[in-house]
Amino acid sequence: MDVVTIVAPTFGLIAAGYAVAVSGLISEGAQKGISEFAFSIAIPVVLFRTIIISQFTAINPLLVWSAYYGAVALTWLFTLALSARLLRVTPTAGVVAATSAVYGNIAMLGIPLTLAAFSPEAAGPMALILAVNTPLLWLCGTLQVAWIERKDSASIPVIILPLLLDLIRNPIILAIVAGFLWRATGFGLHPLLDRTCEQLAQAGSPTALIALGLGLVRFKIRGEALSLAVMCVMKLALMPLFAWTLAFPLLHLPPLVGNVIVLFASMPAGANAYLFATQYRQLTNSTSAAVAVGTLLSAVTLPAIIALLLGSPLE
Repeated sequence: MDVVTIVAPTFGLIAAGYAVAVSGLISEGAQKGISEFAFSIAIPVVLFRTIIISQFTAINPLLVWSAYYGAVALTWLFTLALSARLLRVTPTAGVVAATSAVYGNIAMLGIPLTLAAFSPEAAGPMALILAVNTPLLWLCGTLQVAWIERKDSASIPVIILPLLLDLIRNPIILAIVAGFLWRATGFGLHPLLDRTCEQLAQAGSPTALIALGLGLVRFKIRGEALSLAVMCVMKLALMPLFAWTLAFPLLHLPPLVGNVIVLFASMPAGANAYLFATQYRQLTNSTSAAVAVGTLLSAVTLPAIIALLLGSPLE
């Protein structure tokens, strides 16, 4: 399968969702409903079924996490340094910039594109990354800001408890856990249940991509050009480079596993990065722009990265 065949439908659906939102063909309530269906039902069912039926490459979770979150840590530190020396923003704003540089849209964009590029066998490393990504990144950012601002109320238990509560309610995390538990029983899926999940899962990827396009209208291209450029370069170029270096030359991971790690690392900034910025009222315009511009730029960067990973020409 050539790269254009993989990527064009993905960004075509995102563009369709954006066009529908801009045109006002559906109400804001309907847009919210589509997004909730994609995140709370369709994508979790995709993950649940894929985890159960797929043949996984034998992988060491610690190696997967070392490669992906090693790239996260290096990108985070580089962005903090640039924020202090180049952007000259406050330390809290530097944490916001770092969060935007590593918090990729691996759920709504990463899952559909990775499954299209690397087949359902990619579910194993995808699930390992997804299972810890949001709580880990949010916790690291929150703890760092709490340390910077030295808030007495921001004790570690106070910070961690809401994150744990969000974690056990997150539909994607619940689907991953349920999928691995069901897989461990060895029962497989009854044909009737499998067919039901399959039909629902068929709506997962397209609905998630439409929802991503619908959501892009909320993110405005505005703010400081320099901070926007730093966020986009860190997220779309430096983090994938770190991930590739860790996954292949250093850790010698299997091709499929390394490819998933690099592609996930290449995803543009997602909505959670913007939510983190709004929580601390720092760089909100730049982060909003990073989500919008980053998604637009990824229509160029992601095909190039997939072509490199697959050893395929851009056709």
